[in-house]
Amino acid sequence: MNSKHILIVVDMQKDFVDGALGSSEAVSIVPAVVEKIRSARAAGIPVLATLDTHGANYLQTREGRFLPVEHCLEGTDGWQLNAAVADALSDSPRLIKPSFGSVDLPETVHKLTGVEAPGAGLTIELIGLCTDICVVSNALLLKAVYYEADMIVDSACCAGVTPAKHEAALETMRSCQIVVR
Repeated sequence: MNSKHILIVVDMQKDFVDGALGSSEAVSIVPAVVEKIRSARAAGIPVLATLDTHGANYLQTREGRFLPVEHCLEGTDGWQLNAAVADALSDSPRLIKPSFGSVDLPETVHKLTGVEAPGAGLTIELIGLCTDICVVSNALLLKAVYYEADMIVDSACCAGVTPAKHEAALETMRSCQIVVR
């Protein structure tokens, strides 16, 4: 069976890099993320980006009640991808997601790779923000569907809400047979 590969860039949006929920750790991974995207595209590997997307009623949502910081409001500057990441992504598809994990992600992976679940011969690699919320949510969601795929998370291209939470999420993913590099 031919091996196929996809790179998923999770929520590298301004609000998570250097905006409302940004951090120095998030800013520091941008060059590595850009290089990873460029290398994948040069190798002919499909690259997909997710966009955390909320409406004006964010503070009235369940997530907004637990995290009362408006962020990634659709159409705002903070919702946009980091400029360097957007440039590297070029015309790669974007997937809008209203929650931590996207239930549309498995079908989108299928459309981009042609590989059906359970995913034998597929390598799914995830990078982005935040390791302990959206990266881990999407990794585990994909692992549930593509349980025969090789799953990789590049820790040098991820950052968490805090360094400790980043490490805890990486350990959780290792426990779920996701390769952490």
